[in-house]
Amino acid sequence: MPISTMRRRTRAAMAVLLLPGAAFALTACGEQRVTDPVAAGSVPSPRPTAAGASPYVEPGAGDGAPHYRENNAYRLPGEMSPASAEDAREEADRIEPVLRRLWQAGTWDPESVRTALLGIGYEEERTGPKGERLGGTLTVRAMELRFENDHYVKPEGAQVGVRVHDDACVTAFVQKTNFEVKTNGPFPETGCFEPPAGH
Repeated sequence: MPISTMRRRTRAAMAVLLLPGAAFALTACGEQRVTDPVAAGSVPSPRPTAAGASPYVEPGAGDGAPHYRENNAYRLPGEMSPASAEDAREEADRIEPVLRRLWQAGTWDPESVRTALLGIGYEEERTGPKGERLGGTLTVRAMELRFENDHYVKPEGAQVGVRVHDDACVTAFVQKTNFEVKTNGPFPETGCFEPPAGH
């Protein structure tokens, strides 16, 4: 067989090998046969998605990346029971006017925020030497460092975490530009506080 014919056959065979989703089976005679794994039921077919979107995105994936939930498990809050979610919402409704008043007054340092929340009946959360909770529900701390313009900055303001139940928190912050109060389940590594990105 001429070399040019062999090259053409080799190229054709390689082109078929590169077809997406194609699988091959060799028969006893050495003959190649293309099989469709989806039609055979051996490979699950991807679910339909919007144009350009990956069909292999897991449900609840924040940015659409495969394995988002697995890679970001430390940043995903736990589930709240309906009763705990309702209690957390009531606590958020108590905290929101206090933070609004502080924000409008231009007072967002952690000490002032802590004092104001202790003033409406919260007690600071206490922990033992092994991290066990000993009482209280309130934690107030400074804002996390942020990376801006090639360096880290520590913004003015305070973060608030209130442990309502083992499965429910109120998470809040107040700073110069804005304030926010929301409810969520605790985070695996950081309790009521959302962990910073870039674990």
